[in-house]
Amino acid sequence: MKPAGRQEKSETDVIIGRNAVMEALRSGRPLDTVYVARGAHGGSLGALCQKAKAAGLPVKEVDPRKLDAMCAGANHQGVAALAAVKAFASLDDVFALAEERKEAPFVIVADGLEDPHNLGAVLRVAECAGAHGVVIPKRRSVGLSYAVGKASAGAVEYVPVVRVGNLPAALEALKARGVWLYAADMDGEPWCTVDYTGPCALVIGSEGFGVSRLVKEKCDFTVSLPMKGRVNSLNASVACGVLCYEIARQRAGLQSR
Repeated sequence: MKPAGRQEKSETDVIIGRNAVMEALRSGRPLDTVYVARGAHGGSLGALCQKAKAAGLPVKEVDPRKLDAMCAGANHQGVAALAAVKAFASLDDVFALAEERKEAPFVIVADGLEDPHNLGAVLRVAECAGAHGVVIPKRRSVGLSYAVGKASAGAVEYVPVVRVGNLPAALEALKARGVWLYAADMDGEPWCTVDYTGPCALVIGSEGFGVSRLVKEKCDFTVSLPMKGRVNSLNASVACGVLCYEIARQRAGLQSR
């Protein structure tokens, strides 16, 4: 059996055991999520959970068997953490990047993407289309795991990613800074008839449920892509790509024929 507290390297970079996770928290290492065995809150584990929450990290209670699987049978002592491939940014970082480029802010908001390949693809689109940042919620969303980093093909190194505790509140913060919010959803205006040249945030919904009601209510516009086939929706990252390149076209002043 592997010694307790040993940090295991894998595609997701799992940190195993109470001492290893606590030291990662103390050092300020970017972490994605802390997993705790359901019902285990006593002693040092309780202090560890408090420290993780104080750092703004999601702490998820899981079945001990899930921890066993994550840790490949190592003695996890009831806790494991996933390291983040990169530290999260702030909204100030996003606006600073837009100011540095002398461009109107362009933000992508991913409302609850749980598939790491989808979020990675969105980050790749964001980098290629010139977005200044991506906003994701702390709950009901994949974080900056190594699978996301791999799927982004390196884009995660260049695109600021902001993780927020309350997505509707974050949208209000964007609006307070002059950003117009565009939700990609059904029954909206045609995607190419809207002016995106000012400060804008494109809101992309989750794979199964689209843009959530509270988030959609915060948006100024709803834009839609035409669906000509029997399938009534596109993959989230594909829809994001189509819309982002319409935004890029308008901002570059390219005329359509």
